[in-house]
Amino acid sequence: PQAASAATDVRNCSADPPYLPPTATNTTARLAALRATMRAHSVQAYIVPSTDAHMSEYIAERDSRLGWLTGFTGSAGTGVVTQDKAALWTDSRYWTQAERQLDCNWELQRTPWIESIGLWILEAVPVGGNISLDPFLFSVDTWNSYSQALQGSGRTLLPIETNLVDQVWGDQRPPPPSSEIYSLPEAFTGSRWEEKVAGIRQQMEQHIRRPTAVLLSGLEETAWLFNLRGEDIPYNPVFYSYTLLTNTSISLFVDKTRLSAAARQSLQASCPGRLCVELQEYGQARAHLRRYAQGNVTIWLGTEYTTYGLYGVIPQEKLLENSYSPVMLAKAVKNAKEQELLRAAHVRDAVAVIQYLLWLEKMVPQGQVDEFSGAQHIDALRQAQEHSRGPSFQSISASG
Repeated sequence: PQAASAATDVRNCSADPPYLPPTATNTTARLAALRATMRAHSVQAYIVPSTDAHMSEYIAERDSRLGWLTGFTGSAGTGVVTQDKAALWTDSRYWTQAERQLDCNWELQRTPWIESIGLWILEAVPVGGNISLDPFLFSVDTWNSYSQALQGSGRTLLPIETNLVDQVWGDQRPPPPSSEIYSLPEAFTGSRWEEKVAGIRQQMEQHIRRPTAVLLSGLEETAWLFNLRGEDIPYNPVFYSYTLLTNTSISLFVDKTRLSAAARQSLQASCPGRLCVELQEYGQARAHLRRYAQGNVTIWLGTEYTTYGLYGVIPQEKLLENSYSPVMLAKAVKNAKEQELLRAAHVRDAVAVIQYLLWLEKMVPQGQVDEFSGAQHIDALRQAQEHSRGPSFQSISASG
């Protein structure tokens, strides 16, 4: 019986008719709609990644384009759709999950490498074809890797700023977040945001190339810099934003209607002046950056978190590139207060884990626990601890 159940929880596309488990998503209509949109844009292949415009490791439902298009909900993967084929690349953590969630429209490629995606595309797309992607969903490095894989092949890598999956998803796509963005109490930061800004500006002045601005694209960079928090992405205390910090001004691109009164007050206490945070619309970041880049400026950024869509508006000679921005590096070194708070958080967490182990010892012999109820119980124990804001990822629970 075990062999039979193992066979029924994954798809079998060579059976006649093909067998799909109940966990698979029917993607026929979605693919047909995407292909029609691709034809309208003269696109022969479209690449869909599993990230958002900030290169976040975890993403909101609204950014789960790969999940919606394929049915595959793993945290890492890349999809490519042509007029007659569709393939998903993911690593070995997710092969079984993919076989349960994909329907037979999709072929599963069991490697995550861009080289193998490139080879597949070259085989699937004739010379002269356009391979397209949304430049706001690919880091500078990933864009360069695709560019290299297709170089000299007679095929064109064509960025399209309208996301084709979003067009097809339409009003079924989850709405943008609306929850409050709030200030972290000073007791939790060890450093006021004004001090952090001063420290970054000092690094700008001391740098041999004297950059005039730092661009922040990673969501945790802006959250850290201004001591702000939000909940736009499950398990992550961040909110959608960009920051452009210059020697004399600070621009924060965010949905300003969502800032708490205290947060807004904190950001604008020093207006006007060098420590006045100008609030701009989130969607205006690129246009603002393009205008700024026309001046006699040098913009410092970290390529790991900056998308090709933003990077591309800055002339090459005005760029100062590192893998990580100075904010990402400053954030990585915890001050004394943060270290003390980290240790205290681990002590509270240890109490919850010890309570959980005791509970397990009592409950398991009674046959009262499975992996799911166990995970729910440890979440509840952690939640009961002071200052808990929820787990940092969904509990991964297994036994046997």
